Amino acid sequence: MPGVHYKFSAKLDFDTISFHGLHISLHDLKRQIMGREQLKASNCDLQITDAQSKEEYTDDNALILKNSSVIVRRIPARGLRATSKTHAASRTEPGSGTSKAVDDSSASLPLAQLIKTANLAAANASEEDKIKAMMVQSCQEYDPINYMKRPMGPPPSSFPCRYYGKPGHYRRNCPTSGDKNFVPAPRMRRSTGIPRSFLIELKDPNTKGAMLTKTGKYAIPIINAEAYAQGKKEKPPFVPEELPSSSSSSDALPDELLCLICKDAMTDAAVTPCCGSSYCDECIRTALLASEEHTCPACHQAGVSPDDLAANKFLRQD
Repeated sequence: MPGVHYKFSAKLDFDTISFHGLHISLHDLKRQIMGREQLKASNCDLQITDAQSKEEYTDDNALILKNSSVIVRRIPARGLRATSKTHAASRTEPGSGTSKAVDDSSASLPLAQLIKTANLAAANASEEDKIKAMMVQSCQEYDPINYMKRPMGPPPSSFPCRYYGKPGHYRRNCPTSGDKNFVPAPRMRRSTGIPRSFLIELKDPNTKGAMLTKTGKYAIPIINAEAYAQGKKEKPPFVPEELPSSSSSSDALPDELLCLICKDAMTDAAVTPCCGSSYCDECIRTALLASEEHTCPACHQAGVSPDDLAANKFLRQD
């Protein structure tokens, strides 16, 4: 049965209050919502707002049409704040003739104080303020104020300066940083990812392929050292290759064994029915299919079908 769809401002999904008729009064809607949500009218009241127009319903006799959507907020009950003030004013301290008002417990907390509250669920504030306070509390750990830089101590004795090449200081504290005539040391590759068993320590950092280990020593991979020791024999470019002995004129194939289309030794020789010329089976079939009138390449006769080709058994046996 259709009715009025409602949801609290802190929820995502709508619930439905079903009823007979075309509309329901604001008073009856509040009563049914409190009954379903197990709320007591003496503790709180409900503020009903139209979900589309954001217009608040204030008259208890106002009629809300069926299939409408409303937003519900819990607010302090009517008359609760005035009753607490009257009760607080009547209380007097013993031994004094003046009355002292007690703080109103129903007053909602301000947002600045709500952010410092640990238990937001039990805090006396609106749902919107609780959500804002929760968002602020969840981001406090990532505030840049909480970031602290790790203090930089002196570098280890095996750590060399990348600019000066000598240990004892970092690049920012290099004594040669202001000297324009100083030539920096060449950058060294690091041996990151290479096991120690694959490296050979070096004494001369100028050795070709030298790397810097994490201990500050110089090393080179074993396979690179062996390759540099043997040297690389490169073939001069653009050297003409020697022709094989089988390509001489004395070993050339006769013309009878060459295809008339590809000029190479015939593969799966086939004979045309018109003139008896021999071709590669693939070459002659491709030529006939490419021609619009299936013309023979030798005698130029039209209408030669690829299905009429015959195998040249003599050439295929050779």
